[in-house]
Amino acid sequence: MSDLDATWLMEFDKALQEHLAIARHDAGITDEVARRYADLPPDEAALQYGEDYDLQRVNRDWLS
Repeated sequence: MSDLDATWLMEFDKALQEHLAIARHDAGITDEVARRYADLPPDEAALQYGEDYDLQRVNRDWLS
């Protein structure tokens, strides 16, 4: 994959914020890193990224 889909990137960033409370750019996730996950749906990609980098998921219950 030579280029990342802009919609996928936007949804990936949203999923990162929702599941891990991080933003792609703030976390230093470059396009090169994001390409490793681009074969997955954005939500799954964010969860896999978190697992790969041993990140804690956000507990959504306390947000409600």
